[in-house]
Amino acid sequence: MDALTANTFTEHRQYLFALAYRMTGSAADAEDLVQETWLRWQRAGQEEIRVPRAFLTTVITRLAIQHLESARVRREEYVGPWLPEPMVTAEQRDSAELSESLTMAFLVLLESLSPVERAVFLLHEIFDYSHAETALLVGKTETACRQLLSRAKRALRDRKSERRPKYEARPAAAKQLSDALSHAMQGGDLASLMTLLDEQVIVYSDGGGLRRAAINPIRGPERAARFLIGVARKTSDGLNRYATEINAQCGLLGFRKGEVESALVIDTAEGRVRAVYIVVNPEKLRHLPEERNFHDPRIPS
Repeated sequence: MDALTANTFTEHRQYLFALAYRMTGSAADAEDLVQETWLRWQRAGQEEIRVPRAFLTTVITRLAIQHLESARVRREEYVGPWLPEPMVTAEQRDSAELSESLTMAFLVLLESLSPVERAVFLLHEIFDYSHAETALLVGKTETACRQLLSRAKRALRDRKSERRPKYEARPAAAKQLSDALSHAMQGGDLASLMTLLDEQVIVYSDGGGLRRAAINPIRGPERAARFLIGVARKTSDGLNRYATEINAQCGLLGFRKGEVESALVIDTAEGRVRAVYIVVNPEKLRHLPEERNFHDPRIPS
């Protein structure tokens, strides 16, 4: 393979990872899919590749669909709530639509779709492919893709609370709320913490059966506040916390002995915390940076 062909793939690599991560909710799986796409790109004859981006998108989309179909049983048997692998996104500057599609809430919603529905929805609604282009990418007719998209939108509406506001790109206000939440958690201030939480707040905790976590979501301000304070107390000794942006929202990374131990993501709207996502499953944290490579400010314990 010549340098020009290799450079063409490199130019598309970030985009391919972005699509694969939204398809799978896993940074590790997305990297594997990108690598397999690279291998197929190397093996392909030039007569197969008229439009490089279209070829690469077709390959990685179909690989992702196959992956999700084979992973479905594992996810159905998962211990406790399944959450996506958290990603540090502090250096990314995406559009509001791309940012919303990275949030924990959005990725969890996508789990209600079949693999093909998920692909059609993402390609058309997030990456702006036309119905005709989407049909070619997933190997379906245009009519079938329109039906798949309609079903996907209906399924997402059914899962999404009518009172849930649209994603808010207000980093300053969210950061202030995140800081207050962290301070109240570390200080064990139940009353102050409850004032920060929405009446319908939910806390999700993903340990995957490998680390201690809540098997069911924690609902309501008082129960959520007590749970969050309990988490802070149990993990405080020797844990260094850093504030950063995770999945396009405010978050906290916890490090112990230089290795990441937890990721907490805060979903806010209208001046309140409406959801907290906590990932402690070590298999979902391996791709995050080590503490020595982390440059965001540390939060005093």
